[in-house]
Parts: sequence; C-alpha cells; structure tokens
Amino acid sequence: MTHRLDPLLRPRSIAVVGASARPGSVGATMLRQLVEGGFPGPVHPVNPKGGTLQGLPCLKSIADLPGPVEHAAFCLGDETIAEAFAAALRHGLKAATIVAPLADATLRDHIRAMALEAGVALCGGNGMGFYNFTGRVRLCGFATRPDHVPGGAVLLTHSGSLFTALVDAEARIDYALAVSSGQELTTTLADYLDFALDQPETRVVGLFLEAARDPERFVAALARARALGVPVVALKVGRTRESAALALSHSGAIAGDHAAYDALFERFAVGQVRSVDELAAAMMLLPVALGPGGLASTHDSGGERGLMVDLAAAAGVRFATLSPETVAKLEAALDPGLPAVNPLDHWGTGRNYPADFEACFQALMADPDTALGALALDRSVGGQVTPLYLDIAHRARAASGKPVVIVSNHQGSGSDPAAVASTRAGVPVLDGVPAFLRACRIAFDRRDAAARPAMRPPQPSAAVVERWRVRLANGHPVTEAEALRLLADFGLTVTPCAMAKDESEAVEAAMRIGFPVALKTAGAAHKSDVDGVRLNLADPVALRQAHRDLAVRLGPRVVVARMVRDKGIEMMLGLQRDPDFGPVVVIGFGGIHAEILKDAAFALPPFDAAEARRLIDRLRLRPLLDGARGAPAADLDALAEAAARFSALAAALGDLVDAIDVNPILVLPHGAVAVDALVVGRRRPVTPG
Repeated sequence: MTHRLDPLLRPRSIAVVGASARPGSVGATMLRQLVEGGFPGPVHPVNPKGGTLQGLPCLKSIADLPGPVEHAAFCLGDETIAEAFAAALRHGLKAATIVAPLADATLRDHIRAMALEAGVALCGGNGMGFYNFTGRVRLCGFATRPDHVPGGAVLLTHSGSLFTALVDAEARIDYALAVSSGQELTTTLADYLDFALDQPETRVVGLFLEAARDPERFVAALARARALGVPVVALKVGRTRESAALALSHSGAIAGDHAAYDALFERFAVGQVRSVDELAAAMMLLPVALGPGGLASTHDSGGERGLMVDLAAAAGVRFATLSPETVAKLEAALDPGLPAVNPLDHWGTGRNYPADFEACFQALMADPDTALGALALDRSVGGQVTPLYLDIAHRARAASGKPVVIVSNHQGSGSDPAAVASTRAGVPVLDGVPAFLRACRIAFDRRDAAARPAMRPPQPSAAVVERWRVRLANGHPVTEAEALRLLADFGLTVTPCAMAKDESEAVEAAMRIGFPVALKTAGAAHKSDVDGVRLNLADPVALRQAHRDLAVRLGPRVVVARMVRDKGIEMMLGLQRDPDFGPVVVIGFGGIHAEILKDAAFALPPFDAAEARRLIDRLRLRPLLDGARGAPAADLDALAEAAARFSALAAALGDLVDAIDVNPILVLPHGAVAVDALVVGRRRPVTPG
C-alpha cells in the first residue's frame, strides 16, 4: 500500500546534506543513526570536504548526486539552508527533513513557498526529525537508546523535548513511528496521523499538540481513526486561554479556546490526558481490548487500597461488583478479619504467602464483572518489580483471558528490564496510580462509546433551515423575540414574548400574552448586569411603572414575556463558533452565575438526546437536577431533547453566527422552556476605507 507521505517517511533513497565527522554534531548523529538503524536504501552523505563518512563515500555537493534522491535531510544552520534546499529541489527532491530553527519569519516563509511550489513533503523545521522503526528510517539529529524494537505505538508531537522523553527515555513503549513535527511548514500532525492509520502495525497513537494547523484534515484523520478502531490519546496544551472575540456571549466566556477540542475529542473518542505520565500510561494500556465490567485490584496494604478507592472515585473509574461465588473464594483464601471486597487487601499475616495471594487474584480475575485486573504494588530494591508478582500477573492473564496490569504506587523506572519485558509480553507495568486510573477511564470510555448505537440527531425542516439562513445572512441584528422564534422553529419550547418600542406597545403586548409578565430591556445583551429585568408584573399599572424606570435608564425598547409560573432549574444552551472547527454546543448550568460556575460540557453538533443526556450527566452540579430539599426532580428527558434540537440548529446555522445563548432555559418538573435568547451574528471584517 502506498501513501503520499512515503517519500518523507518511507523513502527509497536519502541524502544527508551537512553530514559530518564531528562527534556529537547533528550531521554526524543523523548519518550514524541511518546507517546503524539499517536503512535499506542508498544513503549519500554530502559535505564540501568529501572523503568517507560512516563507511560511505561523501559527495562534495548536491550536484554530485548520481541521480534523483527521494529524501534529503538537512543538517545545516539558517544561514545556508535556503541555498542548499533550492539546489536539492533542482535535483528532483520529493521530501525533506529540516532541523534548522528557521528563526527568521522571512526565511521560514521562503522555505515553505519553495516546498509548496515543488510539491515537497517537509518535516520541520525546528524539529527533532522522525523515526520510522518499522521501515528502518531513523532521521533524527540526536542520539537515542540502542534497544529499540519496532512495535505498534505512534507518537506525533509538537514538542521536541517530549519526543526525546517518550522515545529515548521510555523503553516500555515500542514504536512503529515517532515524529517531531516542528513548524509543520507543509506537513502537519493530521498528515502524519493519516499515514500512521495506513500502516497495519499501528495499534495506538499518542498526540502532543499545541493546535491543529490543518483543522479539516485533522478532523478527517480522527474520524478515520475511530472508524478503524485505532485508539488515539491526546495531550493538548493551551487550555487556559480564553478568546476575547467571544466575550459578547456567556457561552463564549465559559468555553474559552479549549472547548472545541473537548468537543472534537469527545465526538471521535479521543482520550484526553493532562500530563506526560498520563500520556505514557494510556499509550501502554489502550491497545488492550476490554470486555464488559469494571476494574478489580488487589493490594498488600490497607492504606494503599484506601488510596486507590479515593483516587478511582475522583477519576470516575468503576470497580467490578463481585459475585457471591467470588466472595466465597476470597473468604476461603483470606486471613480472618480481611473483608472479601474489591479493591482487595490480601496481605493479612502473610501466613500462606504467596499461594493465598495468587488464589485471591485468580478469583478476582475470574469474576464475570471484571474487565481489567490490576496488581497494585510498590517497587522493590533498586526500583524493580518483584519477580514473583510478574509471574502471578502473567498466570492470571493466561487463566482468565482478560487484561492484567501491574501498577506501582510510586514512580519506578521505564528502563527496568523486567518491566520492559513484561509490558512487551502483554502485561503493562505502569507507574503512578493517578496516571493508571486516567488511562483506565479512557479505556472504559472508549469501550462504552464503541458499544453505543449510531446517533440519530433531530432533522429540522429544510424550509425552516432555508428561511433562517436567508434571515441571518442579511446581517441585521436579531432581536430577542426573533431569537426565541428561531428556537421555536427548531422545535424548542419557548416562553411567549413580543418586542415593544414604547410603553403603550408594551401594555398591548402584555394583554395579548397574558399577565403576569416579565419586562426586559432590549438595550443590553446581558440584561441582569444593568438591572434591566422586572419580573412578575401582575397588571398594566405595574407594567407601566416598570417600563418608565427602564426607559429612563436604558431606553424605551423592551421585551415583554409571559412569566413561567412553575419553579424550575436554570440551565443554559449555547453555541460558539470556533474559527477552526466551526460551531460548538455548550450545555451547562445557567442564570446569572453561568460565567462564574462554568459548569458546562461541550459537543460538536448535531447529536441526539441520548448523547445530550450523557453530557448533562457529566456536569458537577448534576445532582441538583434530581431535586434537593423536597424540590421535585427536573425533567431531564425534556432538557436532553431540547439540547438535541438546539444542536440541529447549530449544525444548520452555525456558520452564520458567532454565538447563541439560551440562558436561562428553565427545566421544570415537566418540560423545559427557553426564557431568554441572544443571537450574535457573524462579525464582518472591517474593510479600510
């Protein structure tokens, strides 16, 4: 099978421009790695001094190459790279690796323009290079460990230091491909991911990314990974920046820049991690296929078992529920006084160690509700895993046919030969319970997502979609009454309301709608912030008095809306348009505290009510919807259906608006009613006059 990146990542011939005999230099290391890694094709060192390098004849210039060379690795500085690159292009180059920093923007743009014009795939600049261990292509200018074994892991990273940390210092992960993509002048993480998914050996992909530089291809590659069942885990940096461009809406202020990535990764079952330790743990665990059930773990310390319980609760990892038969087996093997529970403290007096210990772990693994077994321990002398524990873990895996993990409570060493051998043999040895539990959660979530039926989002009327696309495209501001009518047209329940330009129109509107009513200024987006809302106005006299107060301070234009008599919980639905990934839906707790609480979940539209319910269940304040202090439970089904219909609106119209807020949407004991809505149209770029 061929791929458009074959000349870059699987070339048939390579020239090393700037090859060197100086020990420790990039030119010397790059050439040595190619030769020692067993590259199967011709390698041509290029250096003006000529001679012989690594046993190969060294050419004095690119012009001396015997014929077209598919890939050139440039071990040169910024001052000479442009001329050498242009010479290589004249020689028919198809791909290149550039490790030079290309610090000057003009130089960087020049290199990019030359590469794009020539159709050259380019790794870098300002990167470490890459390793294709499967294809025996090692194009990295820095030394690596000598014991690499080609495997099924793929690492794609914007960070050169992390590239070194996970490839060179971590021997438990065996890579097929590892790429330090650098500035991504022509080739992005999306392209590398697409290449990796074409390779049959790829079993898990780890991403370290600052931003998706080719969003459309990135989305397509993630969708392809999910369709192929290849696990992807991502460490995305830059979570805390917020976009000032979205400050007009609550949803924008809540979401910040990372919301689109949360939604994107949720849609395509990409596991998110928060640290390099979690990334490594997930890459070791995710290739393991999980059956139904939860986690079973055994410990030789009651205190450490308690720590596991606490950390698992925080991580959202469920423990397997033991059957009566399993409990009986445990009771027969445990010392008196030790409870037969999961997680298990198996130590006691150690009177029949290790036979009772192994019997307990075998019983846990045989339980029908156990999907994954963990032997939790502390490293022994020299940071090594006790050999007996390794034996017990492997026997339990063989007997149960289920995955088993050894997890150390404290950091050990990724270079422990026994830990490396065990991981390669199918029983990963992981360090640190929090990182292990995060990997567990991702693995369980992937399993559950794969088992769910395909989503069936609501399908809005084509006529409704077209009518509102025409309306929004004209660029005129959308009033609150129009915004609520928009929601109603897409199937949401809204409170009746009307716009009024003065006091008399406000009274007429209230008489039509029916008292009591709410009166809201039309002169501010965030009405509560300017004291622009009056509630429970029971008659025309109260309405006139309220209007006069608002008119003096905020202008005479108002919205008159029917009061919702039943008490409900204030939630919000929002849409924010991400510049890279398009509309993102926000579901969270609303009202005046929406931006303070920031208790929200994010999803790419459209989605169905079942998916909306899963998002709602993830909110921190979710228990409030079940009723508190005698209050009736909120109608979660109605909220989920409203969110699904709102997502259909977002998918149909999201390219024509910057943001939409439905805040609050009151969730009642029966039904959910949108009370207030704001539509922020697309900002048009200002053209210099």
